[in-house]
Amino acid sequence: MTQDDIPEFPPADFPDSMPEGPPPDGNYEQLSPFDDLLPASPASGNASAPGKSNGSAGTGSTADEPHNLAAEMAVLGAILYDNNAYQRVGDILLGSDFYAPANTRIYETAQSMIMKGRVADGVTLMEQFENDGIFSDIGGAQYLTTLLDSSAFGPEIVDYARLIRDLAIRRELMQIGSSIVQYAAKSEGDMDGAGQIEAAEKQLFALAERGTAQGGFVTFHDAVAKSIEDATIAYQSDGGLSGISTGLDDLDQKIGGLHSSDLLILAGRPSMGKTALATNIAFNVAKACVREKQPDDSYKSVEGGVVGFYSLEMSADQLAGRILADVSCVPSDKIRRGDMDENDYAKLREAAKEIERIPLHIDDTGGISISQLAARARRLQRSSGLDLLVIDYLQLVTAAAGSKSDSRVQEVSQITMAMKSLAKELAIPVIALSQLSRKVEERDDKRPQLSDLRESGSIEQDADMVMFVYRESYYLERQEPDENNENFLAWKERMESKAGKAEVIVAKQRHGPIGKVELAFDSNRVRFGNLAPAFRSNDNYDDE
Repeated sequence: MTQDDIPEFPPADFPDSMPEGPPPDGNYEQLSPFDDLLPASPASGNASAPGKSNGSAGTGSTADEPHNLAAEMAVLGAILYDNNAYQRVGDILLGSDFYAPANTRIYETAQSMIMKGRVADGVTLMEQFENDGIFSDIGGAQYLTTLLDSSAFGPEIVDYARLIRDLAIRRELMQIGSSIVQYAAKSEGDMDGAGQIEAAEKQLFALAERGTAQGGFVTFHDAVAKSIEDATIAYQSDGGLSGISTGLDDLDQKIGGLHSSDLLILAGRPSMGKTALATNIAFNVAKACVREKQPDDSYKSVEGGVVGFYSLEMSADQLAGRILADVSCVPSDKIRRGDMDENDYAKLREAAKEIERIPLHIDDTGGISISQLAARARRLQRSSGLDLLVIDYLQLVTAAAGSKSDSRVQEVSQITMAMKSLAKELAIPVIALSQLSRKVEERDDKRPQLSDLRESGSIEQDADMVMFVYRESYYLERQEPDENNENFLAWKERMESKAGKAEVIVAKQRHGPIGKVELAFDSNRVRFGNLAPAFRSNDNYDDE
């Protein structure tokens, strides 16, 4: 196209009188003479433009859908008049937020051109649309002229963009509501009522995220203020912790407690006690929970916290049985066999009364997806509060429905990324248990390493902390030599030094040192505890 080929834009055919600027809400079809560019109502028979659904989510007319064409035209006109205007609204609006399909096409085309460093104005857009063969679909030169004449020139463009986004959210909310009604009315379907609730909750939360997302840069002043706030909490606390105490003093000293927004991976080979350690920490946090009422009538945990525990390998009653064995001091195997005397049974009943009201919530749903897991965690935080989430274990969580991956490693990577995002979203620590590969068993020194994480993918990358549980006594028990063997005495001495002990190896800590911590381990009660000073190794806190 040459300069001579460019036609003059005809004057816009506006109504005789126009209100100045868009109203705070409501419809504005009368501001546009191009009714054929709008989504068609079911009664009109007009075909809607590509990418837009026909109708109004079951309301009977597109006029029922909240929209504001004046705001859309003002924003588009501002962008075409001065491409710098896009920088002010680009992080607010999506092309799909525009009600008129023509406006969606114009915005997305202008956006693409600007992102490529090209000028997007009436001339360049006309050439682009003519090359694509859709110039008449967007209203031709007359509509581009109308947009330029309607452009906003001041700071109000940001308010108009937010209005457009808000109205788009309302329309999508109507569509979700209509979809919920239609699915619920079906007598047959792939999902039962409970499944439909979870699906609807997922859709609504995604929409809520879209409606409240205010991402962007935080000033260094605000970041420093938050850091000082955390340091003040640590300084004023008795134990010097800014995070939630695990109830295990040596571990707290090493990691500084459990910090909000952190993803902690707790891994180990079978029988090392990773579930037992996670259960102990969860119980300690819940038992210490103290919640205070806030000025807005909400409640906040000032000590310990409310705990959510996804027990995907053990049932809820089995997990509760472990905790009962710990609190009552009655060995878990005796409880399972019913081999208890009257005193044992009395201690068990007393322990049950003591702990039955602690804020520890257990979900033992097998085969749960990461999206279901996240939705239930959000629901728990809204209804009862949530300060710590434990997932036992990572490899038993399935990927979200509809997600595509070429391998299980990629699936696990998606899951760990989602867990990290959930920790940040809910502002809580998330502890995810993980399996280790069998490579550990092939080495003489069976202490785990980061490379042993099974289906690792991004586990190490996404985690703020990786801890391994290791009990040397487990392996020594299986290597006992004959009493007449010359190595028996050395084995016995080593066994005695390691019996009743476990190591927690901090292999990665994003905000602190690595190293190991020794804990006491009672196999009868399946319990970890603080190791008496006399039994601690000299290198208990040495970094590796």
